[in-house]
Amino acid sequence: MKKLLIINGPNLNLLGLREKEVYGSQTFEDYLTELIAEFGDRAELDYFQSNVEGEIINALHDARGRYDGVVLNAGGYTHTSVAIADAIGAVAACGLKTVEVHISNIMAREEFRHVSLIAPRCAGSVMGFGMQSYRLAVYSFL
Repeated sequence: MKKLLIINGPNLNLLGLREKEVYGSQTFEDYLTELIAEFGDRAELDYFQSNVEGEIINALHDARGRYDGVVLNAGGYTHTSVAIADAIGAVAACGLKTVEVHISNIMAREEFRHVSLIAPRCAGSVMGFGMQSYRLAVYSFL
């Protein structure tokens, strides 16, 4: 059985409440319950959310040796954080694969969102499928 860590970055704790036209009306906690029910016989899913860049980096570092992979929605840090990109690269060098996830299609949004600093360090990216983007990312590890 695979052990996976899902990390959500800034403002994703407000899913279901904010910008419903972009992110939908479901909370991540409710969606996580669905993921656990679907993948429970093939993957153990743990979840971490933080609005703090350094805490996300610490979670990535702490995942080494404990998890088979990371599903990461870095939120706005996707476009700004060299430090998170470097952390993904560092844990990849230790054998921990990260898959980038976005609920919306960032390429169809504001131009500043078109650049992902973390994508080159990730094993792959899934975007634009709503919450199902997480499901597709989990499948990539199975």
